[in-house]
Amino acid sequence: MFTSRAAQLSQSRLYSSIQSQFERVGFIGLGSMGSRMANNLIKAGYNIIAYDANEDTMKRLSGKEGILLRNSPLEVAQASNVVITMLPSPSHVLDVYTGPSGIINGNSLNPWLFIDSSTVDPQTSRKISAAVSCSKGEGAAMLDAPVSGGVLSAEAGSLTFMVGGSEEVCESAKPLFLAMGKNVTYCGGSGNGSAAKICNNMAMAVSMLGVSEAIALGQSLGVSAATLTKIFNSSSARCWSSDSYNPVPGVMEGVPASRNYDGGFATKLMAKDLRLAATAASEVGSATRIPMATLANKIFTDLCEEGHGAKDFSGVFRHYFSGKDEPPRE
Repeated sequence: MFTSRAAQLSQSRLYSSIQSQFERVGFIGLGSMGSRMANNLIKAGYNIIAYDANEDTMKRLSGKEGILLRNSPLEVAQASNVVITMLPSPSHVLDVYTGPSGIINGNSLNPWLFIDSSTVDPQTSRKISAAVSCSKGEGAAMLDAPVSGGVLSAEAGSLTFMVGGSEEVCESAKPLFLAMGKNVTYCGGSGNGSAAKICNNMAMAVSMLGVSEAIALGQSLGVSAATLTKIFNSSSARCWSSDSYNPVPGVMEGVPASRNYDGGFATKLMAKDLRLAATAASEVGSATRIPMATLANKIFTDLCEEGHGAKDFSGVFRHYFSGKDEPPRE
């Protein structure tokens, strides 16, 4: 199927605009992740137009150099060339894009590019992409670009972006991504970035449970967590949950386990992401089995119901497996 000459010209203008019109970057969702991502964009020289539904967040950002605040998502869009969203759930994303004050409801030609870095299910990403196309026409583009790395990587500007949508638009948007991260992986068409993210988080949840369970058992058998971690990290059990985000207090500095599981990636968000994985699996048919993710979802949901939802998900070591802190070395 051949693309019409008019469509080709429209796309050509789009790519040229994306490359040359990043002066005003809208950012909606300035929580633990979004605020750090926006800050790195400011450091890279971008002017940020921002909105957050949380009034305390807006007050905290008022007067901050490099950020202009607006009163709604639509006002952000009208003042921006590109809009990035970083929101907690699919319902928040749908409201920010298509709600009464949503960013695609204005008649302005701006913005050219919409980037959603929220963790949502693939169907939500595809629905939003279709709404952008319907509302803005061929002159606008949508990328789903969720991230991996957590708060520490958001702070350091070392996030990994998993991108779905047009590959050419993804390439054009790389300056933005690389201002906030170190790795950009193109995953395919619309929704594929979101699909990759929920698969990544599903694997992360299962591996954290495996490491926590194994170390807790080892402790019961008389082997210290530090010894087991040393063994894991020099053998076949090595993984991110053992060598970079160890769940045992006293084993590794700078991770949530070293500060009573505060900060990091909240258990309630992990439970949410596992529910997204379950929803996505159900949509592709009964042949797709996710027994480990199903059990992981139950464990993390139970922790939330027990009052641990705001704590980092690595707290499963203490609160589910009853693992012990590593005693201080003499």
